[in-house]
Amino acid sequence: MARLSLIAREAKRVKLYEKYKAKREELKAAGDFEELQKLPKNSSPVRLHNRCMFTGRARGFYRKFGVSRLVFREKALKGEIPGVRKSSW
Repeated sequence: MARLSLIAREAKRVKLYEKYKAKREELKAAGDFEELQKLPKNSSPVRLHNRCMFTGRARGFYRKFGVSRLVFREKALKGEIPGVRKSSW
């Protein structure tokens, strides 16, 4: 499990991104890059990072399922993910 501070920091970034999303688009369309620079750094969509919804792990993230590779394997073996089965040949 990831440290709770990292999960909280990412949640804060998502909140800031949502807050300034419209303003950021408006400033970009107008070409006012000086005002855009004055917005908080963490309101940029580039600074967002995907995290597993169960463990908060940032690496090995499957976007389609919203979980890390470790949680995905666990849930797939238990049969909790519909349509996913371990392959054998």
